[in-house]
Amino acid sequence: MGLLTLLRKLKRSDSEARILVLGLDNSGKTTILKKLSDEDISHIMPTQGFNIKSLVQGSFKLNVWDIGGQKTIRAYWQNYFEGTDALIYVIDSADRRRLEESGEELNELLQQDKLGGIPLLVFANKQDLLQALSAQEIAEQLSLHAIRDRTWNIQACSAKTGDGLQDGMEWLVTTLPK
Repeated sequence: MGLLTLLRKLKRSDSEARILVLGLDNSGKTTILKKLSDEDISHIMPTQGFNIKSLVQGSFKLNVWDIGGQKTIRAYWQNYFEGTDALIYVIDSADRRRLEESGEELNELLQQDKLGGIPLLVFANKQDLLQALSAQEIAEQLSLHAIRDRTWNIQACSAKTGDGLQDGMEWLVTTLPK
C-alpha cells in the first residue's frame, strides 16, 4: 500500500474538505497555495509531483492537493480524483497562447465521473500583469456559462499580490456540501 493510498483513507471530520488544485504548468498553482499559507513565494520551482497543504478557512480544514501541470504529469491527475470535495482550476490569464489548451484540460476534468457535481472555482491568475485577460473574458472564451452540472465561480486573482485569493476561498468554503 503506497503513501497516496494511505493518505486517501485517512478519516476526515465533517469540517474537513479535500480540495484538488489543477491547471497547466506555470499557471500559478503552487504560488497560490504558498500565498494562502503565508509562505515565501520568491523561489518557487515547477511542481514535479504534488504538494499537500492543510489550510484553515473559516470553520473548515482544507486539505489542498496541488498537482503538477506539465503535459507528462496530466495523465496522472486521475489518480487524485477520488474523495475530492471541490476543484480549483488555475488559469494564467496573461498566457493567451495556451488559453485554448487550458480550456480543453478543464473540459476533460469536468467529464470525469469522480469529479461529478463538485464545486468548481476557477482562479483567473496573474491579474497583476498588463496583458492579462479579465475573468469575464476568460469565462466567455472557455464558455463557462455552459456548465450546468455543478456550482462554479471564476475569481480574478494575483498569486503574487494575494488579491482575490481570499474571496475565492471564501466562496469555495460557503459552497462546499455540509
